[in-house]
Amino acid sequence: MRITGVRTFHVLPRWLFVAVDTDAGITGWGEPIVEGQARVVERMVHDLAEYLVGQDPRRIEHHWQVMYRGAFYRGGPVICSAISGIDQALWDITGKHFDAPVHELLGGRVRDRIRMYGHGRGEEDADFAAAALRAQAAGMTAIKFGLDGPIRGVETPEFVERQVARVTAVREAVGTAFDIALDFHGRTSPAMAKRLAEKLDHLDPMFIEEPCLPENVDAIVDVARSTTIPIATGERVFTKWGFRELLDRRAVAIIQPDLSHAGGISEVRRIAAMAEAQYISVAPHNPLGPISLAACLQVDAGIPNFLIQEHPALEDRSDLGEGILETPFTIERGSIAVPQGPGLGIAVDEKLLAERSYAGDWLTPRFTHSDGSHGDW
Repeated sequence: MRITGVRTFHVLPRWLFVAVDTDAGITGWGEPIVEGQARVVERMVHDLAEYLVGQDPRRIEHHWQVMYRGAFYRGGPVICSAISGIDQALWDITGKHFDAPVHELLGGRVRDRIRMYGHGRGEEDADFAAAALRAQAAGMTAIKFGLDGPIRGVETPEFVERQVARVTAVREAVGTAFDIALDFHGRTSPAMAKRLAEKLDHLDPMFIEEPCLPENVDAIVDVARSTTIPIATGERVFTKWGFRELLDRRAVAIIQPDLSHAGGISEVRRIAAMAEAQYISVAPHNPLGPISLAACLQVDAGIPNFLIQEHPALEDRSDLGEGILETPFTIERGSIAVPQGPGLGIAVDEKLLAERSYAGDWLTPRFTHSDGSHGDW
């Protein structure tokens, strides 16, 4: 079996899909994307395709090594995201070839269902409480929402009180049998993260995500040592080498590698094994589409230190595959059954993809502080 071509698709609302075709009539699908830089990653995918065409797609590890190590410069979001989507597609092809789900090729499942959480959105505290109540009524057991932004290096007591009031409203609405995760989104300085964590501790958040940017591990360690709330990070970290110091320093309780950024199924499986040795849980990051989710579920099924799986919970359910997959994913009682179909366990309807096509020009939102300076989104 040989790879005959690599095709890419820009898909609303901001996704990039890749299809890897073979002379055996098997097509594998992946989701290579850097949000806000889809067209740049698309170019990288096609650069890598020059090597891949003519190769046996089942030599997944060999191709991963060549794609990552074959150029002088390694790593970074663009290269790693392109590799990630291609890696997903190669596993999809290989699973379809052997008529087995990817998780069986990785050693088999250790669980039958994958616990899920979605995003809560709104403007007022009541909006977030209502979103959590809707999720709870639908059988979900957790939700995640973010802080207001932008956030200055040191904020006012009023700002802190406003964030605490929002979490309080949600906690009072759903009770203590429902988990609330908080995404600081790297907007906060370590000093503000510590102040907020102190004020939020009594509300028992499931975790605080990205209390500060992961570029400085010492800063994350400083925040983590100051609170009993579990700290999570990882969406902006790439490959096992990027995660090594976070894990060796036990800087976080939860890592969140993104299967469309960190190196695909192959690399995230290795990262999870490294985390297992440090008793650190894995909650894969996924604010993306149904192919990324499908890849996540295959890894989630087989790692013992899996905690919970993110999805953006879009109103049209497209993130679960509605209008994209022949059979969308279904969440029941807050979880998705481990997929049993071959490969990633999905079938993409290319006619439906055409209806969601766009130019790939989604841009990352930009915040501005009151003094005109840039604020992190």
